[in-house]
Amino acid sequence: MNITLLAMDLSSPYMLLIAASIVLIMSFFFGEISKRTSVPSVLLLIILGVLINLGLQAIGENEIDFFPILEILGIVGLIMIVLEAALELKLDREKVIPITIALAIALIGLLASAWVTAIILQYFIPELTELQSWIYATPLSILSSAIIIPSVVHLRADKKEFHIYESTFSDILGIMVFYFLVSKIPAADPELAAEHAGGGSLLNFGLTTLLTVVLSLLFSYVIVFIFQRIKSTAKLFLLISVLLLLYSIGKLLHLSPLFIILVFGLVIANMELFFSGPLKKWLNKNKAQEVYHGLHLVTLETAFVVRTFFFVIFGITIVFSTLLDWKVIGISALCLAVIYVIRFILIRVIIGRDILPQLFVAPRGLITVLLYYAIPPEAQSEGFSEGILLFIIIGTSLVMTWAMINNNKRSGKALGKAKALPVGETKWKVPEIN
Repeated sequence: MNITLLAMDLSSPYMLLIAASIVLIMSFFFGEISKRTSVPSVLLLIILGVLINLGLQAIGENEIDFFPILEILGIVGLIMIVLEAALELKLDREKVIPITIALAIALIGLLASAWVTAIILQYFIPELTELQSWIYATPLSILSSAIIIPSVVHLRADKKEFHIYESTFSDILGIMVFYFLVSKIPAADPELAAEHAGGGSLLNFGLTTLLTVVLSLLFSYVIVFIFQRIKSTAKLFLLISVLLLLYSIGKLLHLSPLFIILVFGLVIANMELFFSGPLKKWLNKNKAQEVYHGLHLVTLETAFVVRTFFFVIFGITIVFSTLLDWKVIGISALCLAVIYVIRFILIRVIIGRDILPQLFVAPRGLITVLLYYAIPPEAQSEGFSEGILLFIIIGTSLVMTWAMINNNKRSGKALGKAKALPVGETKWKVPEIN
């Protein structure tokens, strides 16, 4: 079979199915490799994408437009990530202090990192406005729960809990900050600009968010009430379809649609809290738990598929010339330094001396790429290179890999020393009573 015939076959639906299936199978094995080596599967997926790109160039198929696929994957990916993160948040009274600490570190770390990164970007890329700098800096400041949560399963319980809460809050807050900044972009169409005048104000954003939360709670109660009574086994994807519908309608109405997903996830994950008092009679606990476990499984599986194809396609679209630019390398190095300096100060002040490996567990990943591709055309700048994005994703992932491997070695040494200590016995005599 010659190269021309092979290139023609790439348009065949069977070839596309074969390619998609192979990518998913490889992604599963990358996940297993990640568990055993602490190397994030994200890096392996990007490398796979780069290799696919080289193969496409070799057979002359390098003009494929992947952006429409990325756009759809981006929307579904955001919804699934926020929903998955919300399902992980248990609002128990015993968790108030850990949740508050994680929230504080996530929020302050996000805003401080975005602020300093925006200053760096505006200094080295003068064509960026202050607003554009913030819009580009925000995705670079968001932790990746999609990478962190599977990577910290072997850590001590309190450290694992901290990372789950912190990365979840970072995802949700980062997305909120990003879309708030995007709402401040003047519309290109004068009529549209007049229609949304003041849409980027903090007060307007707060009122819109409040309205969205109220509507989200109402929708959540209705959805739980209805779906716990549906007997069909196909109801989970029906539920996902309803959430996608609500998200899209919320987007068209200029609400904060991710709040709908967030609030729904919180209600499902904490049903006993939200269905207390008079509302308790409306909850069928067993049926609702079935919905929760099924939804959790669906979001995990969907997030796996979205993450796989998104990072592979991201690897395919990488322009290698951007990686050889010394300006790009310098900006990326400064941004990486900012991430860990700010993180060190925050964790050292709030948590104390026991800061390893938490200090170095700060990877950027799927949310960073998703939001980068969600930047509206009117806010984009040719001065910002995708190489910065790639360097920071790879850099933070490699640092986390090193930290986790080091932590495993230290834990192994500690266990080895404990096992090496001799176990003796002591004779005990009952004291005499005078």
